[in-house]
Amino acid sequence: MGERRLRWRCRRLLRDLDVQPPTGVTELCRRLGEHRGRELRLMPYPLAVPGPFGVWFETDDFDVIAFQSETSRAHQDHIVLHEVGHIVAGHGGDSTPAEDEEVLPDIPTSGALRRLRRTCYDATNEREAELIASILGEGMGLISGSATTARASLVDSSLDIRPGWWR
Repeated sequence: MGERRLRWRCRRLLRDLDVQPPTGVTELCRRLGEHRGRELRLMPYPLAVPGPFGVWFETDDFDVIAFQSETSRAHQDHIVLHEVGHIVAGHGGDSTPAEDEEVLPDIPTSGALRRLRRTCYDATNEREAELIASILGEGMGLISGSATTARASLVDSSLDIRPGWWR
């Protein structure tokens, strides 16, 4: 999916969820879960390094985003938004129970549990999830998408560019 279409979808999602900056990641996930009719649980976890920073699990009744507990809060927020990106984009799970056990050994696996396996950032799904994470982070006021040069700041101010651009 192209960047323009992704941006449109993210703006629409933020409007549908009535997200206005500053909205935290936990609140976004709560609203997304309500919107989808599936609880979205966030679980900090000391994931093995090297390895994934975050993992999205689907069960029959709810979703879980497990994310690296051994990193900064800003990084954790981005990890969660990245996993939300997979949910928003509709990326499906493709892992095996053995792989799930390797990543999160304390989580019981069953036939009802699916995890999206990711091994590199070159995959189209990874780039898409990363772009969605950045768009959501900007729209929520978590990261700055504004210009840093004096000339660009002047243009921003004259165009009234600020968080909440999706309205």
